[in-house]
Amino acid sequence: MQAVTSWRVSPCPLYLSSKELRFFTDLGPHLLSFYRGLNRLYTESVKGIQPTWIAGYLDQGKPAALVQYSRMKRFRDALPAVIRPDIIPTQDGMVITELDSVPGGIGLTACLSRTYHDLDGDPTQIIGGQNGMIQGFSRMLRSLQDQQGGCIAILISDESKDYRPEMSWLAAQLRKEGVSVWCVEPREIRFTEDGLRLHTDGSEQTISVLYRFYELFDLLNIPKAELVQYAAKKGRVSVTPPYKPALEEKMAFALLHHPILRPFWEKELGADCLLHLTTIMPKTWLLDPAPLPAIATIPDLHIGNRPVANWTDLEKATQKERQFVIKPSGFSELAWGSRGVSIGHDMPQTEWVEALRKALASFPTTPYILQEFHKGRLFEMDFMDEHQQTMAHMSGRARLSPYYFVSEGRAELTGILATICPADKKILHGMKDAIIVPCALRPD
Repeated sequence: MQAVTSWRVSPCPLYLSSKELRFFTDLGPHLLSFYRGLNRLYTESVKGIQPTWIAGYLDQGKPAALVQYSRMKRFRDALPAVIRPDIIPTQDGMVITELDSVPGGIGLTACLSRTYHDLDGDPTQIIGGQNGMIQGFSRMLRSLQDQQGGCIAILISDESKDYRPEMSWLAAQLRKEGVSVWCVEPREIRFTEDGLRLHTDGSEQTISVLYRFYELFDLLNIPKAELVQYAAKKGRVSVTPPYKPALEEKMAFALLHHPILRPFWEKELGADCLLHLTTIMPKTWLLDPAPLPAIATIPDLHIGNRPVANWTDLEKATQKERQFVIKPSGFSELAWGSRGVSIGHDMPQTEWVEALRKALASFPTTPYILQEFHKGRLFEMDFMDEHQQTMAHMSGRARLSPYYFVSEGRAELTGILATICPADKKILHGMKDAIIVPCALRPD
């Protein structure tokens, strides 16, 4: 998610039905199971228990040192403690476009949840409640702290600096609750043989938990990044999200849908969970330029009713047939926000061909994926027109971003941020023309 510093303000939250709320509440445990399964799939692929091409794909374009670090036995069971899918409500139901590895908006959603909770003195049933985001984030961090002393550091890189205000606000709210949390830059951390230390409130404290608010592809640009890795390797600090680039790849959706891996997923997730996830996670394919045998086709990929046997077949697809998205799989500055995203039916044929060829050529360093495009349904929203100083109306398509915090092995829904973009926008993300509000349960 890209940081957004201005947006349209609506007088009310985005309302969800009780059925929709049940969908979001139940989704957290399913996604936690998916992460566990993906982690096991990668580990077993490395060992040769599962096909080795799985780890080969997930490691593609990563520095060897980072790959080896991520495979350390100490981190074997580590999973992301914050789960944040991007979800598009469509006419046919909810669709998850991706899972955000280092999600922004935690502090923003927490602040907006408080703001909208008591509008006009009429308590609104904000999803997660007035303080759900703050309490959930606190529980997650304290679960990682596991009775250790010291403080918790939210470490924000220069690239993520636009998020610093919201995370600093969040840290301040947690300190009011008695949890020693500080939002800091890498250069503020001091390394000792005993671990990482931070000078706060006139004294120096040991950092027991570090919340990583920086991307793994940016490690070379982050001061003291190698010292953080060393401290984590020695067990002197707990870091989340873990240093596991294999868990941050959008190609994970392609692995979920791959027919060869179906027995693994059925055993790992169970039939009901697998059916649910394959229904809401769009079909996805890794754009690997390796040639196929003459008699082979790409599983489940069609242009109209015609099976696809070669990526070049997609170049000839008509605009109506190009209901696909091309985007970097991960581990790239292009994988942030809307950068690097190409929507097939929203571009001329020549640009589509160029995007497809560029994606295939980038495979050695930055693998790309091809994903089904799903059009969001329309929402009708009011907002304050600041220029006219009057209320205005907008039809828009929504991206819903639920936040699940994991503690004690459970993923709990604590809030949902809605970004409603003008109806003519194909890529839904934070922008000045978008309405950004929390979600609430629709009153009876």
